[in-house]
Amino acid sequence: MALLFNEEQQYLKDTAKEFVQKNAPINHFRELRDSEDETGYSKELWKQMAQLGWAGILIPEEYGGSDFGMMGLGAILEETGRCLVPSPLFSTALLGASFIEIGGTKDQKKDLLTKIAQGNLITAFALEEGSRHAPNIISTQAEKKLGDYVLNGAKTFVLDGHIANLLIVAARTSGDLEDNSGISLFLIDPDSKGLNRNRTIMVDSRNACEISFKDVQVPESNLLGELDGGLPIIEEVLERGQIGISAEMLGNALEAFDKTLEYLKERKQFGASIGSFQALQHRAAIMFAEIELTKSSVIGALNAVDENSNDRARFASLAKFKAGETLRLVSSEAIQMHGGVGVTDELDIGFFLKRSRVAEQIFGSSDYHIDRYATLSEY
Repeated sequence: MALLFNEEQQYLKDTAKEFVQKNAPINHFRELRDSEDETGYSKELWKQMAQLGWAGILIPEEYGGSDFGMMGLGAILEETGRCLVPSPLFSTALLGASFIEIGGTKDQKKDLLTKIAQGNLITAFALEEGSRHAPNIISTQAEKKLGDYVLNGAKTFVLDGHIANLLIVAARTSGDLEDNSGISLFLIDPDSKGLNRNRTIMVDSRNACEISFKDVQVPESNLLGELDGGLPIIEEVLERGQIGISAEMLGNALEAFDKTLEYLKERKQFGASIGSFQALQHRAAIMFAEIELTKSSVIGALNAVDENSNDRARFASLAKFKAGETLRLVSSEAIQMHGGVGVTDELDIGFFLKRSRVAEQIFGSSDYHIDRYATLSEY
C-alpha cells in the first residue's frame, strides 16, 4: 500500500491549495464568524467548489461526478482544513454522496447524486442522540401508518443540518434501543411538517444543529436501503467520514504547526529568537514526528477505502485516533509556545485549539477509536 499521493492526486492537492489560499483564507472564516452569518458558509464559494468538481469527487461519472476516490477527496479536505474553510464539502460530497451511492435505488442515485455533483443539493446526516458517539443506540422511532412512516424523536450535533436541503435520518423501525438490527435510513425534506431545526453555535464556529421530529410523515419511497438494514450502511459511511475528518484534522495540525514555527523564528527573547532555545526545539521535533505518523495513518486509511480493503474499519479507527491525539497535542503546544497572545482573538492560532476539541468528537473520540481498534484487532 502506497503512503504517498500519485501524480494526479498530488496535482489535485496542489490545485486545492492554490484555490483555498486565494479564495478562502482564514480571514474568510473569521469574517463569516464575526458577521454572524445565518448560514455559516459562502454560497458563492460552494458554487465555485462544485464547478471544480469537488462536490462530485466520489460520485460515478454516469451521475456527473469524477469518481476520483477517497484519496482525492482526502487531499482536498487536508487543504480546506488548513484554512478552516466552512462549506458543505464533508457533509454532502463525502457523507451524503456515500449514503446515496451505497444504499440508494437507481432512481434515487440518478436524481440525488446528479444534484450533489452539480452543487444543487446539500445533505446532512442525522445520527447522534446523546453526548457521545454511539451509532447503534437509536431511540428515534419510525412507525408505519397507512403506507407511510411517522417519525418521532430528536437528533443532536447534525453537521450542516440547518442549511441542508435533504436530511438522511437514522431511525428505529424495530427492536430495542441498543439492537444492531432494526435501524433504517430515511430521506427527509427538512421543511416537512413537524420537523424543527435549531442551529447550534459551536465553540469552533462549525455548522451544526439540533433536530426534533414530531409525527413527521415520510413516504415509503424515501426509505434508503433495506428496512431494518440501515446499520451496515451507516457503519461503512461512518468509516469514510472518520477518515475524511481525519484528513481535515491533519490539515488543521499542519497549519497550526507551520504558524508556530513562524512565530518561533520571529519572537525574540534575551536577544535571540525563541526558536533557538533547545527546549522548544525538542517540543517542535515531537510535534513534527507525530504529524508525520498521522500523515501515514490518514493516507493509509484513504487508500484502504479506495482499495476496498477488509481492514478499512481498523484503518479508519487508527486514523481518527491518531489525528485526534496529534491535533490536540499540536494545538495545545501552539498556544503554549505563543504565550499569552496565543489565547487572544487577535491571532488565528486559537481557532485551531477550538477546532481540535470539536473535531475530535465527530464520529467518535480518540478514546472511542482506540477501544474500537483493540476490539477489531481482537486484543
